[in-house]
Amino acid sequence: MGSALYVFMFVRFLLFLSSFYLMVTNSSSSMHRPLCHDSEGSALLQFKQSFLIDEHASGDPSAYPKVAMWKSHGEGEREGSDCCSWDGVECDRETGHVIGLHLASSCLYGSINSSSTLFSLVHLQRLDLSDNDFNYSEIPFGVGQLSRLRSLDLSFSGFSGQIPSELLALSKLVFLDLSANPKLQLQKPGLRNLVQNLTHLKKLHLSQVNISSTIPYELASLSSLTSLFLGECGLHGEFPMKIFQLPSLQYLTVRDNLDLISYLPEFQETSPLKMLDLAGTSFSGELPTSIGRLGSLTELDISSCNFTGSVPSSLGHLTQLYYLDLSNNHFSGQIPSSMANLTQLIYLSLSWNDFNVGTLSWLGQQTKLTYLYLNQINLIGEIPFSLVNMSQLNILSLSDNQLSGQIPSSLFELVNLQGLYLLSNYLNGTVELQLLSKLKNLIYLQLSDNRLSFLSYTRTNATLPKFKHLGLGSCNLTEFPDFLQNQHELEIITLSENKIHGPIPKWVWNMSKETLVTLELSENFLTGFDQRPFVLPWSRLHTLRLDSNMLQGPLPVPPPSTVEYLVSGNKLTGEISPLICNMTSLELLDLSSNNLSGRIPQCLANFSRSLFVLDLGSNSLDGPIPEICTVSHNLNVIDLGDNQFQGQIPRSLVNCTMLEHLVLGNNKINDIFPFWLGALPQLQVLILRSNRFHGAIGSWHTNFRFPKLRIIDLSDNEFIGDLPSEYFQNWDAMKLTDIASGLRYMQISPMIDLKNNVMITGYMYSMTMTNKGMQRFYERILDTFMAIDFSGNNFKGQIPTSIGSLKGIHLLNLGGNDLTGHIPSSLGNLTQLESLDLSQNKLSGEIPWQLTRLTFLEFFNVSHNHLTGHIPQGKQFATFENASFDGNLGLCGSPLSRECGSSEALPPTSSSSKQGSTTKFDWKIVLMGYGSGLLIGVSIGYCLTSWKHEWFMKTIGKRQRKWTRKEGRGQRG
Repeated sequence: MGSALYVFMFVRFLLFLSSFYLMVTNSSSSMHRPLCHDSEGSALLQFKQSFLIDEHASGDPSAYPKVAMWKSHGEGEREGSDCCSWDGVECDRETGHVIGLHLASSCLYGSINSSSTLFSLVHLQRLDLSDNDFNYSEIPFGVGQLSRLRSLDLSFSGFSGQIPSELLALSKLVFLDLSANPKLQLQKPGLRNLVQNLTHLKKLHLSQVNISSTIPYELASLSSLTSLFLGECGLHGEFPMKIFQLPSLQYLTVRDNLDLISYLPEFQETSPLKMLDLAGTSFSGELPTSIGRLGSLTELDISSCNFTGSVPSSLGHLTQLYYLDLSNNHFSGQIPSSMANLTQLIYLSLSWNDFNVGTLSWLGQQTKLTYLYLNQINLIGEIPFSLVNMSQLNILSLSDNQLSGQIPSSLFELVNLQGLYLLSNYLNGTVELQLLSKLKNLIYLQLSDNRLSFLSYTRTNATLPKFKHLGLGSCNLTEFPDFLQNQHELEIITLSENKIHGPIPKWVWNMSKETLVTLELSENFLTGFDQRPFVLPWSRLHTLRLDSNMLQGPLPVPPPSTVEYLVSGNKLTGEISPLICNMTSLELLDLSSNNLSGRIPQCLANFSRSLFVLDLGSNSLDGPIPEICTVSHNLNVIDLGDNQFQGQIPRSLVNCTMLEHLVLGNNKINDIFPFWLGALPQLQVLILRSNRFHGAIGSWHTNFRFPKLRIIDLSDNEFIGDLPSEYFQNWDAMKLTDIASGLRYMQISPMIDLKNNVMITGYMYSMTMTNKGMQRFYERILDTFMAIDFSGNNFKGQIPTSIGSLKGIHLLNLGGNDLTGHIPSSLGNLTQLESLDLSQNKLSGEIPWQLTRLTFLEFFNVSHNHLTGHIPQGKQFATFENASFDGNLGLCGSPLSRECGSSEALPPTSSSSKQGSTTKFDWKIVLMGYGSGLLIGVSIGYCLTSWKHEWFMKTIGKRQRKWTRKEGRGQRG
C-alpha cells in the first residue's frame, strides 16, 4: 500500500515538473519572439505610401484602412513600429519574416507595378488585396518573385490586362481568386496553361475574368479541387463532364456563359457537391432522377438554361436545399408534390416554365421561405390560405398565372412582406386600402391586370406603407387615389387601364418629385392637366406613358432624364416644343395619332446615339423630313406616315444601319425610288404608299440589295416603266418559307435597363396596308408576314416570271397599272400566297391552271383585264365569286354564268379595258393585323368611310385617294 502511494506521488511530481518546464519554455518563447525584419517593415511602409486612402475604393460596408496605423521608428514607440503587430500583417513566429498580408477591403487606391516593394517580401505565403481599387493597372509580373505563395486573392480590385505568365509559375498555389475583374484577361497564356501549371489548386475562382475559350479537359485532373468558380468568363463549347466527378468538388459555378453547352450526368451518392450553379448557360436535356442522390446539396441554380422534361420527384430528397432556382427553362409536366419536403428552403423560383396546369397544393410546409417566385407557370385555383405559415416571406410573386378567387386575408398577416406581386391573373373581389396598413414593411405592390376593385379610401387614420413600386392597373379606379399625395418615395406607379376621368390633378406634380422613375397612366379617360408645369417636375423620370387617353392642349414636355415617352392616341395640338431637345437620353418616342402640326424640331436628329423608336405618324406635321441619322446610330423604327411631309427622303437615312421598319406612307413626298435604302442591312418593312414618287424603279444594284426586305408598299404613286424583275430575283428574304413557328411579332422586345434598374416597355411595329381589296391597320405584324403592293401606279410591260421565286410572300397586289401580256405560270410557285390582286390592268391570255396549287389563296382578283378561256376549277377557285373575274368578257366557266364554248364567251373589246361597275361603296375596316389570310387575327371594329375600286380612283384622280391611317390609329385608345 505504501509502495503504491509512493509511486503515485512520484508520478504527480514528474507531471508538475513537466508542466512547469512547458510554462517556462512558452514564456521564454513569448518573451523572445523575433521582431519584424527592418527591411520588410520598410518595404511595407513604402508599399503603404504608394497608395491613397479612399473610402470609395472598397465596397464592403465594414471596410477600413488597415494600413493607417502602420508606423516607422520615428513615428511612434518601438512596439508600434514592429510590423508583426501591424493590422493585416502575419509573421512567422520563429523567423519573424512576413508570411501573410491580409489587406482586403482596406480602402487602397492607386496603381501597382513590378517595382513595388511588395514583391521584396519573398517569404509571403498568403496575399489578400481583394476589394481595393488598383485603378485598372495590370497585375505586375513581379508577382512571380513570391514563389512561396500558397494563397492569392486579388478579387474585386480593378485589375486589367493580360494575367502575366509569371503568375502561372507560382506552383505552390492552393487558393487563387482573381474574380470580379472584368477587364482582366486570361488568354495568352490561357486557362489550359494555368491548369497545367497550378496542379495543387483546391480553390480556383475566376468569375468575371475574360477567358473566352473552351474549358480544358485537364481541369478534370485537379483531384484536390473543392471550389471552381468560372461564371461570366466568355466560355464556350462543351463542358467536360468529368469535372462533375471530381472527388472533392463541393462548389461549382459556370453561370452566365451563354455559349457553354452540356447536360447533367448521372450523379453518385458519394458526390460531395454542396453548390451547383449553371444559370445562364446552354445546358440542356432533362434533370436526371439521380440528382436526388446529392444529399449534401444546399444550392441549386439552373435558371435560364434549356432544360426540358419533368422535374423529377427525387428532387424532394434534397432536404438540405435552402436555395433552388429552376426558372426560365422549358420544364413541363406537374410540379412534383415532393417539393413539400424541402422545408429548409429560403429561396425558391420556378418561374417561366411550361408546367401543366396545376395548383399550389404542395406549398405551405416550407416555413423558412423568404423569397418565393412562381410567375407564369400555369397555376390555377385559389391562393391557398396555408401561405400564412410562411411568416418569414419577404417577396411573394405569383404573377402571370390563372389564379382566381379573392386574395386571402391571410396574406395581409405576413408582416415581413416587402414585395407582393399578383399581376395578370383572374383574381376578383375588393382590396381595401386599410388592409395594407398591417404590412408595415411592404414597399412593392403589384395588383394590375386582374378583376379586382381597389378601394383607395380608408375610414381610419392607419399608417400606410411607404411604397416604392405600386401597380394598380385595371383596378376599376375612377379617380386618382388620394393617398398618393402622401407617398414621397414612389419609383414606379402604374394606373393604366382604369376609368379615371377628367384632368390630372395638380397635386400629382408634387408626388415623389425626387424619386419617381416610371409613371404609367395610359388607357384611361384623362382629358388634360390641372395647372401643368412647363416641364414635368420629376428629376429622375425614365418612363412616361400617357397614351390612349383624351388629352387635349399642347404636348407635355417630360424632364431631360426621360428615356421612354409615349403619348399616342390623344387629341394633343400645336407644335412639338423645342424643349424636347433636352431629352438627350430618349430611346422610345411615340407621339403618333394626335393633331400635332408644324415641323419636326431639327434636334431630333441629334438623338442618334440613343433613339430606338421614332413614331410621329398620324398627325398633321409638315415641311421637309429633317436630316435624321446624320451619324450611324441605333434607330430600329421610323414612322412618319399619315402626315403632310414634303420634299425628298433625306439621304442621311442611309446611316440608319439598324433600321428595320420605315413608314413614310400617305404624305406629299416628291422623289424617285430610294434605291439607296437597299444598303440598309436590317431593313424589313418599307412603306411608301400614297405619295408623289415618280420615275422608273431602275436596275438592281449589287450594293443596294435590300437583303432582309419582306414587306414593301409602293402603291398609289406615279411610278412608271417595267416592274423591277432583277429586284424580285434578288429579294432573298422573301424566298424563305416556314422560317418560324408560333405567333411572334416584329417588335422592340422589353428589356432591362441596368443603369436605371427599370424595364424598357418595348414597342410593337405597326403599319397600314391594302389587303383583299380593303385598307387595314396592322396593330401587330407577324415576323413571318411578307407582302408586295405595287398597285395604283403606271407600271407597264409584262409581269416578270422572277416574281415566282418569292415563295414566302402572302400578299401580292399589282392592280391598277398598265401591265400587259400573260399571267406567268410561275405565280403557282407562291405556295404561301393568300391574297393576289392583278385587277385593272391589260393582261391577256388564260388564267394559268398552276394557280390552283395556291391552297392558302383566300382573295383573288383579276377583274377588268383582257383575259380569256376557261377559269381554273377546284380547290380555292371554288370559293371565288363573280366579282373576281368581272370585266373579262373572254372568260368562261364557274362561277360565271357564261359556259365555255357558248356564244356568250366573246373576246374582250378595247373599250372593256378599264371598265366595271361604277357603284360606289363606303367601307372602312380596321383590323388588328396578325398577318394576312390565315394569318389575320380578329376584327376589332368597322365603320363607314369611302372605298372605291382601283379603276374608279384612277379615273377620277388617284391623288385624291388618300387613305388616312390617322383615322384608323386614332381609335386605338
